[in-house]
Amino acid sequence: MSGTNVSTDVVELLSAFPVADELAERFAAAGHRLYLVGGSVRDALLGRLSGDLDFTTDARPPAVQKLLAGWADAIWDTGIAFGTVGAAKRGQTVEITTFRADAYDGVTRNPEVTFGDTIEGDLVRRDFTVNAMAFDLVERVLVDPTGGRAALAAKVLDTPATPQESFSDDPLRMLRATRFVSQLGFTPAPRVVEAMTAMAGELGRITPERVQAELSKLLTGAHPRAGVELMVATGLADVVLPELPAMKLEIDEHHQHKDVFHHSLVVLEQAIDLEEDGPDLVLRIAALLHDIGKPDTRRFEEGGGVSFHHHEVVGAKMVRKRLRALRYAKDVIEDVAQLVYLHLRFHGYGSGGWTDSAVRRYVTDAGHLLPRLHKLVRADCTTRNRRKANALQRTYDELERRIDRIAAEEDLRRVRPDLDGNEIMRLLGLPPGPQVGRAWKFLKELRLDRGPLDHDEAVAELFAWARSEGIEPPG
Repeated sequence: MSGTNVSTDVVELLSAFPVADELAERFAAAGHRLYLVGGSVRDALLGRLSGDLDFTTDARPPAVQKLLAGWADAIWDTGIAFGTVGAAKRGQTVEITTFRADAYDGVTRNPEVTFGDTIEGDLVRRDFTVNAMAFDLVERVLVDPTGGRAALAAKVLDTPATPQESFSDDPLRMLRATRFVSQLGFTPAPRVVEAMTAMAGELGRITPERVQAELSKLLTGAHPRAGVELMVATGLADVVLPELPAMKLEIDEHHQHKDVFHHSLVVLEQAIDLEEDGPDLVLRIAALLHDIGKPDTRRFEEGGGVSFHHHEVVGAKMVRKRLRALRYAKDVIEDVAQLVYLHLRFHGYGSGGWTDSAVRRYVTDAGHLLPRLHKLVRADCTTRNRRKANALQRTYDELERRIDRIAAEEDLRRVRPDLDGNEIMRLLGLPPGPQVGRAWKFLKELRLDRGPLDHDEAVAELFAWARSEGIEPPG
């Protein structure tokens, strides 16, 4: 918080959003109060008010709709059952919610919606004190009944009521705490950590979709490692992502190997350092879970060694299963799984045995994920042996140069057979069907192995393949 006069700080930030003053005037003229509230106030006090504004008011939803009519460019009522009316004005989105005084049933996270009459009563039912502040847009004063401003200055995350009451009302707040640790760099109060640890199992009441939304915000925050560590330490991860604590493998004096969980956190941080255009959710999930298959594949070898054979194959399957359970989008699931599956392949390159064909396959199998795969492989180098680390990075530099060289000669990102499907059908006299698909696949594999073929050579190879399949070309 940059200044001593909080009201002045907020007013200055709000000057960039004239819709706030316009709304305040309309509500005041009708005898109602209007407050900027919650995360909007928190962010304003942090000097970074975002574009979407949240307001609260004593006006009931029908009255809010009437006040917005004739002013807003668009109005929607998808949240009206919970007292929220949304609107847009000159590209600015606002949500206005009637004071709430809800009661929870203790079984689901769905409250019995009850409207309140005071701003103080509304604020004390919110999740954390840093989100339990409001700014009176008419009087230009901060309303802070639970000490949110002091908590914000101290970067402490605490609850307005007791944590037990707060988390019992809505268990998702426990996961939201880990998200705020990641996004804002806050430290949870000891009583909050204690309650999260004791009540972690309550998170099972929450739908996977809501859990996934909070997890994604945590992972794309500024400090995701701190959020993940809190999630694991309190037992929340046992409920929502049990594969994470499972990576905390015991290390004894006879079987030395990296702590897989700690290694994964380091890889996450190193992958973040390689991001170029802001947080990359797919890359971050892949970095955190790239070794998810190690616990299930760990084998103790004679002589004191430890192996994790095929952990990338097992890991890709586990990633798909977990991300599906969390209702991630199909493209996110497949991208993360493919990165996990491919993250070890580079380590066969250092032996010097890769042909141009192997490089083509590496690029082709990665497809659009190649830039992310480059980052993941580099981030996966966590050895403390500086000489070994430098050697690995030099080897990957050499592979990238080789990819660029071959790509300059061939369009690796769009490897296609030298003959397309129409020409295959014409040359072999085939109708559309499985045989054409097999011929196309044969020619693609040939292209990967040998690079581009001239037309006559490709036709000759196609005819030879066709005869081996019992297909006699016409003429």
